[in-house]
Amino acid sequence: MADLSQEEWTKRYNEDDNAVLLDVRTEGEYYQGHIPNSILIDIYKGQGFIYKIDELDKSKNYYVYCRSGARSGQACRIMNKLGFENAYNLVGGIINWKGDIVYPEN
Repeated sequence: MADLSQEEWTKRYNEDDNAVLLDVRTEGEYYQGHIPNSILIDIYKGQGFIYKIDELDKSKNYYVYCRSGARSGQACRIMNKLGFENAYNLVGGIINWKGDIVYPEN
């Protein structure tokens, strides 16, 4: 796991052809706005979160974020324990995000 600044996380993600963007917030938070092309897997789902994460391709590079960076850091540590070698935590989370945000219609 690596904690990356907004700038480093964004730079790596944009240059990575093997990247997956992962939002680990709740569904409600996700629908209040999320980073484009992110997939939602709510870390608060407990064992359900583990099952969903374990189904992902471990050969991909995962760029993980939440609201402030705490849950995504926890998610990255869980991913590492499950055999994911490349999980990158967005320090500061979406509340400090300077890039595009999608506001879906529910």
